[in-house]
Amino acid sequence: MTESQRHNALLNILSHRRTITVEKVINTFGISPATARRDINKLEEQGKLTKVRNGAEAKPQTRMFWSPINIHQTSNHDEKTRIAHYAAQLCHSGDSVLINCGSTAFLLGQEICGSDILVITNYFPLIRYLITKEHDEVVIIGGEYHRTRGLMLAPHQEVGHGYAAHYMFTSGKGLTADGLYKMDMLAAMSEQKMMRQATKLVVLVDSSKVGQRVGMLFASTAQIDIVITGRDAPHNVVTALEAQGIEVVLV
Repeated sequence: MTESQRHNALLNILSHRRTITVEKVINTFGISPATARRDINKLEEQGKLTKVRNGAEAKPQTRMFWSPINIHQTSNHDEKTRIAHYAAQLCHSGDSVLINCGSTAFLLGQEICGSDILVITNYFPLIRYLITKEHDEVVIIGGEYHRTRGLMLAPHQEVGHGYAAHYMFTSGKGLTADGLYKMDMLAAMSEQKMMRQATKLVVLVDSSKVGQRVGMLFASTAQIDIVITGRDAPHNVVTALEAQGIEVVLV
């Protein structure tokens, strides 16, 4: 794992746990105490975390909704753009696709906006974007709107029932040889119901999330058909996924 990958992974952990000890950094990444402290010092100098006694804590952040205005501020934006561009090439005229929440999902929505593709989604920022840009075919999965998640979550069991999709595009907080992990349990449970309507499950994750086991297991490797990630994804995880019959695309 390169220094850049390690830094991204460390910040990803802090986004969920809020604090981390030097000992935990050492054990997680298999590095020396000096390297762990140097990583924390560098990230503090960049204003990305706060160094505390024997560890670090996350910087307070205001949750940001992805939009055409601020999408460029997301972490690993260039890599996510490449991932979204490749994912869009999988879609053909007349296809129907399920797109879930997240910055990469939003970028994918931008890529296919205006094409002859039916988009099925419960992700409000994407819904708003597609309608504003007058995309012809948008199926909005109804339910209760959760502002902090930017999602429409349905209380009933059959989410998206009746709408079949060629692909379901989703992302998560971690991807290992066991499968895809997500943090938000309520949103994940809703997406698992949506997944039944899709022919193929395509996972879109930037390379900093590959090898991370964070939150709940959303989809096992047996359920995943394609993974699209960055070229810096750990080779051992990529190899393990491919050995299980998953098509892994590095962009």
